[in-house]
Amino acid sequence: MPRAALLSIHARVGGTNPATWEDRSLVQLWGPRFSVFVVAARDLAVFSLGTLPDDAKGRRRAVDLAARLHAVLDGTRMPYGQAGRALGVNPNSLRYAAATGTVLIRWEGARQPTVWTVPPPEMDPRDARLELARRYLHSYGPATPKAFGWWSGIGPRHAVAAFDALRTSLTPVRTHIGEAWILARDEPTFRAAPRAAAPARLLPSGDSYFLFQGSDRELLVPDAVHRQALWTPRVWPGAVLVEGEIVATWRRADTTVTVTPFTGLSSAAREAVEVEARTLPLPGVRRPVVVRWDGHGP
Repeated sequence: MPRAALLSIHARVGGTNPATWEDRSLVQLWGPRFSVFVVAARDLAVFSLGTLPDDAKGRRRAVDLAARLHAVLDGTRMPYGQAGRALGVNPNSLRYAAATGTVLIRWEGARQPTVWTVPPPEMDPRDARLELARRYLHSYGPATPKAFGWWSGIGPRHAVAAFDALRTSLTPVRTHIGEAWILARDEPTFRAAPRAAAPARLLPSGDSYFLFQGSDRELLVPDAVHRQALWTPRVWPGAVLVEGEIVATWRRADTTVTVTPFTGLSSAAREAVEVEARTLPLPGVRRPVVVRWDGHGP
């Protein structure tokens, strides 16, 4: 969601403000698994065409729906519910058209998304798929085709095909949960000594840093109890990073940020978290953010 994207940007880029997610260099779309993504405008093809179905039926549905939507909108923007009714389809089905790279949205996390169409990207879908796999490996590696297939929504068979096509640019690795792959060009980074990490960062629910499934989560959070606290059955909390390690979860209600540590934290760590919380670029918030410490966690 846009507010989550805003906080994700804030955790990585200095000078982020409440309107940063609306910068012209960024676009919103229904991307992998039809989830709402905020991505660099220049990467639209990668996060749309990279998920375009390979089967004739699925591709035809996406292309035909995109063409019909383009005709109905006729250069205008429209709430997606209204657009769906105009087409005589469930508005949620408009997500299928996004894989063509011609459908953009604006959604603030409430009300309905607004949809409009743009010219198709000048990129071959196969090239987009392979670049999407490279982006995934760079962000989530060590990774497996199975994990990429789930994250992207393209399924295990097509994910394996993408990894096979990239095989000469991949390096096999062994982790404590099994064998996986990284980009060969990223190997020096894996072997390098860790750089100094930020004192504290608050990552929102669903942030790409911890968007893992299944046993892959053990690579990031080794303790099973801590994993249960972070990846809950319902809406995930945010993750609190202190010097590069996930040490707590957090949730926000208006100007109160409740932090639940996994274990006891030093006074310096707590101060760093409180300083970071006060810098969150929350739209419409006029009072200072206050951190409430919820014991020591599980």
